[in-house]
Amino acid sequence: MGTGDYELLWGEVSRPSRGRPAGLSRERIVAEARAIADAEGLQKVSMKHLAERLGSGVMSLYRHVPGKDELVLLMYDSLMTGPPPIPEADHWREILRGWGQGVRGLFNTHPWALSVATSERSMGPGEATWVDAVIGRLTAVGMPIELALISVLTVDCFVMGAVRPELAGDSGEAEFFQFLADPAMRARFPNLALLTQPGAATDVAMGDHFEFGLERVLDGLERHIETSA
Repeated sequence: MGTGDYELLWGEVSRPSRGRPAGLSRERIVAEARAIADAEGLQKVSMKHLAERLGSGVMSLYRHVPGKDELVLLMYDSLMTGPPPIPEADHWREILRGWGQGVRGLFNTHPWALSVATSERSMGPGEATWVDAVIGRLTAVGMPIELALISVLTVDCFVMGAVRPELAGDSGEAEFFQFLADPAMRARFPNLALLTQPGAATDVAMGDHFEFGLERVLDGLERHIETSA
């Protein structure tokens, strides 16, 4: 992450007065780039393709954003300009559960965003607003602010790992353990073979891994709170 990224996200937006098509703005460019990424994937977002969609020249875009890398940061942060996914609850566990499910929903709606979230970057104002809000909600129900921060980060890390197979389209036991159809592989991996025997509930467990994992993360935080009290 460079100083330029920080200034891009937090600095004052420059608005050139000459040489730009009517109606072209950073907000419009970001919104159109997001639409392309949602429909076609992040790899399809190029300044040329974007200019064609907006009916402008490529150089006109550069008057608003320095390039694609910077544009992607703006796209990601713009996903969090709406209300944060924080339930109206009186217990930290319900708040963090809702937060985790909301972040999961963001990545399922915008799959391209996961690679941005896990990259080295500066936190933008949209993301900062969300994080600040959930920390504020947790402290309002009695969680110390330092624990609130690390709890949010812990849930975020779990969500980012757990949604990866969902976004990749993994379909559960049949595909994941396909190699065990070979008797030689069953002999080579006897413990995995046991999981695919008739009656094993592997497929259910695989499909339920997000909820199961999130609850165990919350169990761990609850245990930590209890032993620290």
